[in-house]
Amino acid sequence: MSGDVEQENWETLIIRVRDSGDKAAFAALFQHFAPRIKGFLMKSGASASLAEECAQDVMATLWQKAHLFDPTRASAATWIFTIARNRRIDALRKSRRPEPEELPWGPEAEPDQHDVLELSQETQRLGEALALLPEKQRDLIERAYFGDLTHSEIAAETGLPLGTIKSRIRLALDRLRHKMS
Repeated sequence: MSGDVEQENWETLIIRVRDSGDKAAFAALFQHFAPRIKGFLMKSGASASLAEECAQDVMATLWQKAHLFDPTRASAATWIFTIARNRRIDALRKSRRPEPEELPWGPEAEPDQHDVLELSQETQRLGEALALLPEKQRDLIERAYFGDLTHSEIAAETGLPLGTIKSRIRLALDRLRHKMS
C-alpha cells in the first residue's frame, strides 16, 4: 500500500471502531500497531514486559477512546504513538514511586510543575511541527520513528528509492529541529 492509502486506511479503521465497534477493524489495527508500539517503547528504554503491557494498554485505549480521534489534527499513527508515549511516561512515573512499605516519613517533594508543563508544551509543539511537514516527509518520519521501520523496510513498503527516503527524512528532521528551536 502507498503511504497515503495506508494512512487513509488506518484512519478509516479507527472511524469504524469509533462508529460501530468494528472488531475486524480493531483486529487489523492491533495486528499492525501493537508490535510497532512495543518496539518503539523498547527503543525508548522500556523492558520487553513493560513494553508489551503498555502496547496492550495503548490498544485498549484505542478501542475505548476511538471517539477522541480527529483525523484533521493528527494521522492515525501519530495519534496512536502519542498515546504510547504518554503511557510510557505514566509507567516511568509509577516505577519511580516507592511501594507502601518503602514510603519515607515526612513530606515528599512534589514533582517540579515547571518540568511537567515544559514537557507537555514540548509534546504539543512537536505534534504541531509534525503536522506542518509536507505529507511525504511526515509519512516517512512516522514510519521510521513511530512505526519502527528501517529505511530499507520503508523502501520495500513504499517502492521509493532508498536515497529519496533518506533525503526526505533528513529534510524533515532539519525542519523539525528548526521548528523546535
